[in-house]
Amino acid sequence: MSKQSYIGRTVLTFGGGTVLLLLLFFIHMNQGSVSIAPSTIIHAIFMPENQLEHHTVRYLRMPRAIIGILAGGALAVSGVLLQTITKNPLASAGTLGIHSGSYFAVVFASVFISATSGWSGLLVAFLGGILTAILVYTLAGVANSNPVKMVLAGMVITMMFSAFTSLLQIFFENETAGLFLWGAGTLVQNNWEGVQFSLPFIIMGLIGSLFISKTLDLFQLGEEVATGLGQKVQRTRMVTVILAVFLTSVTVSVVGPIGFVGLIAPHLIKLLGFQKHYVVILGSFLWGAVVLLGADVLARVLDPSFSELPVGAITAFIGAPWLIWLIMNKQNKHYGSKDTGILAGQINSATMGKWIIPILSVVALLVGFVGISTGNNGIQLVQTFQAIFLNNDEFIKNMALDLRLPRLLVAAGSGVLLAISGYIFQGVLRNPLADPSVIGITSGAGVGALMFLYIGSISAVWVPLGAFIGALAAFLVVMLLAYRAAFQPALLALLGIGVSAFGSAVIQIMVVRSDMAVASALTWLSGTTYATSWTELNYYLLGPLLILVPIVYLVSDRIHTLALGDDTAKGLGLSVWKTRFNLALLASVVAAASVATVGTIGFVGLIAPHVARLMLGPAHKHLFFTTALLGGVVLMVADVLSRTLLVPKEIPSGIIVAIIGAPYFLWLMNRSNKWKM
Repeated sequence: MSKQSYIGRTVLTFGGGTVLLLLLFFIHMNQGSVSIAPSTIIHAIFMPENQLEHHTVRYLRMPRAIIGILAGGALAVSGVLLQTITKNPLASAGTLGIHSGSYFAVVFASVFISATSGWSGLLVAFLGGILTAILVYTLAGVANSNPVKMVLAGMVITMMFSAFTSLLQIFFENETAGLFLWGAGTLVQNNWEGVQFSLPFIIMGLIGSLFISKTLDLFQLGEEVATGLGQKVQRTRMVTVILAVFLTSVTVSVVGPIGFVGLIAPHLIKLLGFQKHYVVILGSFLWGAVVLLGADVLARVLDPSFSELPVGAITAFIGAPWLIWLIMNKQNKHYGSKDTGILAGQINSATMGKWIIPILSVVALLVGFVGISTGNNGIQLVQTFQAIFLNNDEFIKNMALDLRLPRLLVAAGSGVLLAISGYIFQGVLRNPLADPSVIGITSGAGVGALMFLYIGSISAVWVPLGAFIGALAAFLVVMLLAYRAAFQPALLALLGIGVSAFGSAVIQIMVVRSDMAVASALTWLSGTTYATSWTELNYYLLGPLLILVPIVYLVSDRIHTLALGDDTAKGLGLSVWKTRFNLALLASVVAAASVATVGTIGFVGLIAPHVARLMLGPAHKHLFFTTALLGGVVLMVADVLSRTLLVPKEIPSGIIVAIIGAPYFLWLMNRSNKWKM
């Protein structure tokens, strides 16, 4: 880059950025439920008087705009630090799960400590963020961290902490009142307290980041070079992570977790050709403020009623496509692994293959009987048996057969469908980490179902159609991206994060816009079998179970062939692209039927196929039925636990599955240190 070009880009970046920020600031100040003349706004800022309009501007609108500038800048600088220290262009507080850890810590403290404002809130958020960062870094490999595994670990940890957080919000609705909007990220300020509290800390974090900027320049050259030049690499890594988490924690404690700002702003600066960290940090701070303030302006444009769309949902709505573009743009440099073999599993004895289906069938029957025998009065096995077969207690019999049995069958059917969907996706995409929730199909189906329910005011009978349309849209996006990414397993997992984030942002916006009750929204979004009956079983599940599942079984040999790789499949005479497209479409429809019935439940489609392969091997003749049975059993167990662990309260089944599935996924990732990704 010539000196003249560099000066021009610097003027454009900082001069243009400042002008744009001032323009957005003025637009932001002019937004509100009460219209205030521009001249009045200018007078209120520079020549304040004791008038209602001036007080509205100075004590309601200005603090909100200023906190947006500070929070956006802090998150952007945090993103710069994390991207450098992890050598991962996709790193940010959101993608690494630091936001979710800080948010969970704050919600947990608000329930059990009741002190989450000011210093206490910052300390709690900081501790949660630090522990999350350590966990992610450990899983990805401290010495030679893998960028793909780091982001995947962040995604799973986010799902795990989100499950814990939703659990607390559902059961402690009074204690966590007001935290739902804040948890989605909001700049709402009623006074200057948030700005006064965060300003000194953000300035300290910015100065600290600038102070280590030259050290980061050396670190970027490579750890060996930095060590040779006298730098203490481990100390640099520790200080940088602490600074990044500190800046994130300050923003979370004041405005909640807001994602993607730390991803967008640093890359805008780097795309302009800046490399020195001193300039990148300052430029990112400025453009992070532009991005967040602009997102808040957009949120208020989209919602003229000013019922407060969460700005975090808007940044995700903008940032998810950016993440996808970033992954595709940098795939060859950072994620271009051509290893496309699926996890082989572990072939055990022939005895396991012979007895696995009878054993799982017996387990399913036992879980089912325990399920219909369990209620608020505990487990009543003998009473239920006598009531059903001896007709000596009509009440218990009706409770077991008319209320608990259909619910368990819905759980079993939904589990089977999710497991089969994961089985297909893992095979045809050659991705051992694929399942409908990981690659975005579940969130797409959730968007479609919610849109039919709460936006179109259409009868609930049409919810499956909405779920199907949403799943189909997500499927088409995923397949297009997968085709362009040559179906590389690691890339598909990362792209799925972007698709899921976009769908989650849309869901969040719809929940707020439709004034859906927080507890019921969280329950449905977490996935629940609550109050399901014979109606859901007959209308939503019976058709897919009787028609689609047999079709999948008939073409399962093609799934195994695709899992061997494209060249092998072509050599065996298979039309690879057509087969992959049709099977993935089938998997999406199967998943959509489950979402329409029980909401967005994750991990079942990941756990069941993996456990089946670990027990039987990669292409055993009983793999399909074993996967289906495991999926049904997992969700049945989750259903029983959901209504017995905290009687008389009920935990959404999806949260139970996430609490079980997230540790399994993390163990799987830790085990996969031997894989090539």
